[in-house]
This record gives sequence, structure tokens and C-alpha cells, in this order.
Amino acid sequence: MKKLSIIAFLGLSTLAFSQEAQKPAEPRKKDNALLVKTDHAELEAKKKAAEEKGKLPKPYNPKADAQADINKLVAQAKKEGKNIIIQAGGNWCIWCLRFNNYVQTTPALKNILDKNYLYYHLNYSPENKNEKVFSNYINTNEQQGYPFFIVLDRNGKKLHVQQSDVLEEGKGYSEEKVKEFFNSWIPKS
Repeated sequence: MKKLSIIAFLGLSTLAFSQEAQKPAEPRKKDNALLVKTDHAELEAKKKAAEEKGKLPKPYNPKADAQADINKLVAQAKKEGKNIIIQAGGNWCIWCLRFNNYVQTTPALKNILDKNYLYYHLNYSPENKNEKVFSNYINTNEQQGYPFFIVLDRNGKKLHVQQSDVLEEGKGYSEEKVKEFFNSWIPKS
């Protein structure tokens, strides 16, 4: 009788185990819903950025002869006693376009810039990376965040390279931080 009970127990256990193993897994609907929401939010953010980018001025010229332009600016800077701020980036870069627009539409910043500097947009894009020009001011083997700024004195000598992330505030720039940056490099007469 004991043998029969053990055999019956083993048989039932095997049958129960095999049925449990064949039970299909339930789909994970909650996780999929989160992925769809995340993808949707990301698509919406990209759409808004594209709309914003479309409305902003495009100051970079991939066809420009950047070295010739900078040489002209140095000659002009000597005559006017101004320094030069080169904004490196491209029309593809939303933060580059935001900075340019912010400076051009914020009277206090535009006044400091116009009074003390010549302002140039040095293009970096697939059409024209301006590697030779960039190599005059930075190590081109190091990855750069765009925009970044190169400050030259009136003779064309590099004074400073500034990353833009320290000037940011929220989805834009801080007027006080940008003002401090501009005021730090005003030429001493």
C-alpha cells in the first residue's frame, strides 16, 4: 500500500508540475503602456524643439570662409579697440540658436556685446567642420559641447574658451551668468 501511495503521489506531482510549466505567461501590459508614453513624450519634445528651431534665426554660414572672416574681424577689432567673441556651433544646434536669439533680443546683453565685442558664428556642421580654424583655438581631438565660445583680444590672441552649459538656466540662458561672462572679457583700454 505504501508503494502504491508513493507512486500515486509522484504521478500526480508530475502531472501537476507539467501543467504548471505549460501555463502561458501573461503579457506585461503595464510596462508596454509606460514605454508607449515615454516614446510619445519623447516624440512630442522633439516636435516642439523642431518647431522652435524653425522659428529662430540661423546665424551660421557653412559656406563662409571662416579664416578670412576672422582675419577681417581682427583688423576691425584693432581699429575699434574691441575683443572678439566667436560662438562655435551650427544651425542644427537648438542651444546655439537659443543663445544667439537670447543675446540679440535681451537689450542689456546686446548692449554689452555691441559696445565691447565683435560677434562671429563659427560653423561646425557636416558640410563644413572648419577643422583647421578650430585647431587654432582648441584641441580638436577633444569632444566639444555646442555652443562654446572663443574669446579673442583685438590682436586675435585667444584669451579664453567658455563652455555654454554654465550659462544655462532651465531651457534657456541666465541673463546674469551671460552678463558676467561678457563683462569678464571686456577689453582693458
